[in-house]
Amino acid sequence: MSTRRRGEELERAILHAAAQELRESGYGGMTMDRVAARAGTNKNAIYRRWPHRAALGIAAYRHLSDAVMPNPDTGTLRGDSLEMLRRANETWSSPHGAVLRSLLAAAADDPALLDLMRERSGTDTMDCAWLTMVERAIARGEAPPAAAHPRVASTPMMLLRAEYAMRGIPSVPDEVLIEIVDEVFLPLVRGRA
Repeated sequence: MSTRRRGEELERAILHAAAQELRESGYGGMTMDRVAARAGTNKNAIYRRWPHRAALGIAAYRHLSDAVMPNPDTGTLRGDSLEMLRRANETWSSPHGAVLRSLLAAAADDPALLDLMRERSGTDTMDCAWLTMVERAIARGEAPPAAAHPRVASTPMMLLRAEYAMRGIPSVPDEVLIEIVDEVFLPLVRGRA
């Protein structure tokens, strides 16, 4: 006899199922029916938590992102920043990156998805990780306290995303990552004094 899942347990099962669907079929192939079947629940249980496919797609992507979020602590802001950009660069060309690329491609034709992506960008897990790195640098005396600003912390990832968009390929040369850190990010952080 199986126990009925509820609350967080059911939510995790749905998010896991949706993440698997995103990995295998991309956002375009993810349906509520397939997610429900994979999660061993019904569509009503999904719709009670996420009112539409776009909301579930974003939540599932966030579920994936939280699971793979790097947290480098090399002892220097430069080292942490380079490691974070290198891992993000590797991720972009991985199956996880393919999920994000499918969401971004679908957003062009799905206003609800685009709105959710914009809405969620303010609480982006990656941005929080960068802010944490800056705060560690401040605690080490490497950066001024004013550097702990969300716009400052999000700059390296915004530049990396711009590189993907400009190049049209899911990988950026390492020398560009070094330039982002040495020529833009670190001077920006130090200039906040």
